[in-house]
Amino acid sequence: MNTFEEGRVILLDKPLEWTSFDAVRKVRNLIRIKKVGHAGTLDPLATGLLIICTGKFTKRINEYMAREKEYTGTITIGAITPTYDLESEPQDFKPFEHITLQQMQEAAAQLTGPIMQVPPAHSAIKVGGKRVYELARKGKEVKLEPRPVTISVFELTKIELPVISFRVVCTTGTYIRSLANDFGAILGCGAYLSSLCRTRIGEFTLEQSISISQFEADVLKEREINQNIKG
Repeated sequence: MNTFEEGRVILLDKPLEWTSFDAVRKVRNLIRIKKVGHAGTLDPLATGLLIICTGKFTKRINEYMAREKEYTGTITIGAITPTYDLESEPQDFKPFEHITLQQMQEAAAQLTGPIMQVPPAHSAIKVGGKRVYELARKGKEVKLEPRPVTISVFELTKIELPVISFRVVCTTGTYIRSLANDFGAILGCGAYLSSLCRTRIGEFTLEQSISISQFEADVLKEREINQNIKG
């Protein structure tokens, strides 16, 4: 097995409320090398698969980032939030009881295939050298241009209004928060992303991942074995 300096790919199950950089920092501190990076940000309120690369494998980060992604999660209809998720409070409540299954399926169909998607105002995209979420927090409005993305699957897996469970398969650069917001706009009652889990990146799956606590235990065990060999 390669050492961390030589390069490894670590598949982590990112916990809720951790930033992706929190996970990188934890790995960096555990393995005691600086050359560590992740292949695709997960928002703090999202869980699931996070690819961490160490050593020479950091050169492959862009390759992993470009791969197809799969997510599961829930969308709550009948309100919107400024961040398109639960990082901010729901507002503009509207009735949703009249929305039919057919309307929901048609809305999902409209958002399937090659589409143009506007990123959330609260995102890490840079405009004029500044991240747009920083500008949004200062109350400055930033007009973001739509970007081409492809949603190959947008499946509604369970409906218990106002909550809709879903599975999405999409290209890199897709914002599931924007997808939820656009879904609500088509329905006319608003919607926001209420939970999200990344289940796959390319051929890597969540089932192959380990928790951060398990990774920590594995690193400590490996370190102990190496010390015994040297001793």
